[in-house]
Amino acid sequence: MSHYKPYPAYKDSGIEWIGEVPEHWKVVSLLHLFNIKAGGDLKKDFYSEEKTEEYSYPIYTNSIKSNEAYGFTSKPFFKANTITVTGRGEIGYAIYRDHEYDAIIRLLVLTPKNNKPCKYFAYCINSILVFFGGNTAVSQLSTEQISPYKIFCPPFPEQQSIVSFLDRQTARIDALITKKTRFIELLKEKRQALITHAVTKGLDPNVKMKDSGVEWIGEVPEKWEAVKISHIGKLTKANGGSKQDNVDSGISCIRYGDLYTTHEYIIRKSRSYIEEGKLDEYTAIQYGDALFAASGETFEDIGRSAVNLLKEDACCGGDVIVLKPSKDIDPLFLGYALDSIPSKYQKALMGRGYTVVHIYTEQLRDLIVAVPPSFEQKTIGIALDRQTARIDLIIEKTQRSIDLLRERRSALITAAVTGQIDLRETI
Repeated sequence: MSHYKPYPAYKDSGIEWIGEVPEHWKVVSLLHLFNIKAGGDLKKDFYSEEKTEEYSYPIYTNSIKSNEAYGFTSKPFFKANTITVTGRGEIGYAIYRDHEYDAIIRLLVLTPKNNKPCKYFAYCINSILVFFGGNTAVSQLSTEQISPYKIFCPPFPEQQSIVSFLDRQTARIDALITKKTRFIELLKEKRQALITHAVTKGLDPNVKMKDSGVEWIGEVPEKWEAVKISHIGKLTKANGGSKQDNVDSGISCIRYGDLYTTHEYIIRKSRSYIEEGKLDEYTAIQYGDALFAASGETFEDIGRSAVNLLKEDACCGGDVIVLKPSKDIDPLFLGYALDSIPSKYQKALMGRGYTVVHIYTEQLRDLIVAVPPSFEQKTIGIALDRQTARIDLIIEKTQRSIDLLRERRSALITAAVTGQIDLRETI
């Protein structure tokens, strides 16, 4: 941002984290500028059928009678020129004047008292919340907590110049982020298709095929067999304590949540550990064991799995189903096969439940995978490891560039709304 010039004169804002602001700017509380409400139940006697001129608050068809500036919305709607803050700290700005928006519970709704366009303050509030820790810090943010927040208030024409500049710049950045995010999605789709083809059709495009007898697997190479995983090894439900047992170092422990957030196909490094003295309370796992998450939020993700390639002593927590192979099967191949598209489809059909989806050992025993001869398993496993590593590297680099764009976007907004750069002549 070195190519933007600063303002000619500054003054102390009186707020430690802001420092100086342009000399002609004001620093005021949100409560001074906005009526602030929270989606939810109506506060008793908060509004009246009477028409008054005291406040004009767009959520209500009736106007507010009370002198209070914050409370609860009476109806789950708000209209244009309104700022919203979610419980996760996400900022919104209502644009369309002929549209009503939902004011859900835990949504803070800020309406300007002077009825002037207030999008500048949406950018300003975003900058404040990012500084104070982003989504984590504001998860329980209330009307009373946000009301005293100090905000930077330049003259109205200057606000419009800043908004015009930020709209243009953030739109460019957001378009790049969208493009890169879509690129990552396509790479993940390509990786999944690559894995599925390799574990059901093999690597030789000229191999003679046969019908597997399983609709969702289709044809497989002639020397392959479609088998239930109960014929590969024994399935058992694991036992284990809670995350409260976690320590910084010790015995590697794979928890069911790790199968959703950390391990994909293969477990190469643990992110959770327990003390050795707790080991008797957990289920021990060995190199080559496959782990399935026994519960989850969606049918599409139920039974997420990964094969353990940790060479040290390890264990797993509760709500995990363990497959201990009794036949000679390559662990790399098994890891990719058990979470390929045909396997995901079968596990989705096995899921049970509504709010929480469960899968059980009795059902998983019937999960069918296509198994090639041993030498071919190893070849496929090594090939997939190499090919997916290349794709993962591109994904990682693209994600880093997205993170940098988001940091630039945030820094640009902060610089603009705190007066670090003079944008009065940018229109």
